[in-house]
Amino acid sequence: MNNKYFTVCGIVEINGKILLVRHTYGTAEGRILVPGGYVQEGELPSKAIEREVLEETGVSAKTKAVFSVQFKPEQWCVVFTLEYVSGEPKSDGYENNEVLLLPAEEAVEREDITNMSREILRAYITDKANVLGKSDYVPRSTTADKYEIYGV
Repeated sequence: MNNKYFTVCGIVEINGKILLVRHTYGTAEGRILVPGGYVQEGELPSKAIEREVLEETGVSAKTKAVFSVQFKPEQWCVVFTLEYVSGEPKSDGYENNEVLLLPAEEAVEREDITNMSREILRAYITDKANVLGKSDYVPRSTTADKYEIYGV
């Protein structure tokens, strides 16, 4: 079950270019944005973005760090940076109809990019190292597949 209140998106850099998708529905229809989506019930946000990137683009990527967090009264979105692992970028033909690889500097200048993705990439251009890294700490009361903490 998806939860529309908890969302994720991710910055995947492949050979100096950012992975973007052209959305096919909703307020972002026809516009490009960083891939992402809903966190499923019982799913850690880091696993949700890895799943979403793979589903939407065919690219396997591993979560590295939290880059930023967006809050609205009705929803939050965690923005992750991810390391490219494998896969040839391609559209899922459903949620998006195009996958693009663009330099961040070029992407932010496009009129067809969403405002949120533009702001995320502007910050990434300015300081891509400004992240909260994942800690290895796991409390004794749980396991690493059910717990993550960033920035400590």
